[in-house]
Formats: sequence, structure tokens, C-alpha cells
Amino acid sequence: MYPVHDVDAILLLAMSLAAKRRPAELVEIIAAADLAQGVIPLEGKLIESFYRLSAYGLICELEGGYTLTVDAQQIMTMGQRKKALPEKRIYSIKENLADYHLNGEHVAILVTEEQVSAAVAAHQAAKKNMGRSWLVPKPKPLEDNNKRPGSRKPFPFRANKK
Repeated sequence: MYPVHDVDAILLLAMSLAAKRRPAELVEIIAAADLAQGVIPLEGKLIESFYRLSAYGLICELEGGYTLTVDAQQIMTMGQRKKALPEKRIYSIKENLADYHLNGEHVAILVTEEQVSAAVAAHQAAKKNMGRSWLVPKPKPLEDNNKRPGSRKPFPFRANKK
């Protein structure tokens, strides 16, 4: 596949996160992209990426949602470590996309700018209303420097009763 864009790898990673058990809606894909990268890609780039990846047969539309094809799932699993950082996963996906060759004709998915902007707005609203995010690590309590870890008070001395 030539040329390979960063947005293509981000979109594949987001779809693999969002569409595990069922086809993912556009809002779920955008939320997964935000989670994976920390930033939502530009709307125009997302539209182009949807078109490009679907024309190459890596994304398909099912039951009102979007999912990865078998070829895309193979690209996602080749050379991937489960605990790899998102930047390394994106780089690995880009390498695998560069080696991918088109097999046959595929139907291109046309996502409109209105659909993407509505999904981004819905995600931003849900992010504001969510309150506390469970994905953020809990802050550690401040430790008292006077106490040594593992130390405890000794038991009081008891005289043996006779």
C-alpha cells in the first residue's frame, strides 16, 4: 500500500480497540483514537483514511458500524507485542501497511464531514460529562517520612502470671 499515512495506522489501531466484539460506531472509533493517541485526528484526514483503507479492503461496513477485515486483523497482529506503547504499535502497523498489497476490488466507504464532526462533538460532550475518568491512574497518598515501611509498634511487655 503506497503511500502510508499516520492517520491510517491510527484509524486501524482505534478500530481494533473499538470493534472487538461487534462493529463499532463512528463515535466509538473516535473515542478509541483519542485514547490511543491522546489527540483526535483532523476530520478531513479521517475521511480520506476511511476511503483509502476501505478501497484497499482493510475496513468494511457491517450492521451500521465499521469493522476490520481479515487482512487488517492480520496486519494488526503481525509483530505486535501486547504491552507495546501506542507509538511503537503505530510504527509497527505502518510497516505492515507498507508491505500490504491490494487483493481485488473493494467497496469504498464514504464518510461525510457532517458525520465525523457530529461524532467528534458527541465524544467531546461525553468526555466533559463523564466526570472522573477511570483510565487515569489514581494519585498515590503522601507518605509520612517519619515512618519506616514495615515497622510497627512492639507488643507491650506482659508479666507471666503464676
